[in-house]
Amino acid sequence: MTDPREPSPGAGERRASARLSVVGLIGELLITAGVLVALFLGWQLWWNNVVSSSAQERAATSQSERWLEQARAEPDASGQAPAPSDNPNAGGTTGGTVSTDPPVMKPAGLYQPFAVIYVPRFGDEWRRVVKEGVSAPHVLNSEHSGIGHYPGTQMPGQVGNFAIAGHVNGYGNAFIDMSKLRLGDRIYIQTSQGWYTYRFRDYEYVQPDAVAVLLPVPREPSTAPEDRLITMTTCNPPFHSGERLVAYGVFESYQPLTAGAPAEIAAHVAAVGG
Repeated sequence: MTDPREPSPGAGERRASARLSVVGLIGELLITAGVLVALFLGWQLWWNNVVSSSAQERAATSQSERWLEQARAEPDASGQAPAPSDNPNAGGTTGGTVSTDPPVMKPAGLYQPFAVIYVPRFGDEWRRVVKEGVSAPHVLNSEHSGIGHYPGTQMPGQVGNFAIAGHVNGYGNAFIDMSKLRLGDRIYIQTSQGWYTYRFRDYEYVQPDAVAVLLPVPREPSTAPEDRLITMTTCNPPFHSGERLVAYGVFESYQPLTAGAPAEIAAHVAAVGG
């Protein structure tokens, strides 16, 4: 006769098996959680960027087409300077001619689109809508934009500093290729009036609080501006925000929409309906 207080034969094996089952279940849950995290990161860092980038390019194409159609319907409109701004350096132009003394538009309303930027170095299809403001949800993360203009900085073609920002990663990766710019690369800004061409000049790496790069003369608060500059900013390195990469360019020329797109991008503009 066996003692009922003693475990029956195989009880230890059953307890060990139960413990192993619990450990196995926890392991499976951890593996599942890891897979889900990996899938989320893949969606966030790759697929979401692919979808957002495509949407931003389509939005820019649509905006560009609307302005070009308007110029064709009203051929005199894009050859004239916009309503005068408060800028004493705003120049004029004559219809159908290329000018280095460009018209300057008034600042746009907050979150409003006012330009499309093309950078051939970033790819033939790369283009983005530029909106007023650098709010993440309304501009930088938007599928209808991706590039924001720093309020208070100058407008395209204006003497001073036309300063814009974009993400290096996430929400379309608008400026992920900014470090690939080479001396002399052209940067094209299209507005409802015409095309403003800038040439890339140099880079600078700065701390996130180095707002002096947005001054009319970057880092020179007491110097009166004479040049027409473009400044592009993004986080650096990719997937981090410890510093900022700043790219500077200098204005080269202006031409109204009626003169056609600049030669370097004319074929690509025409291919999408321009």
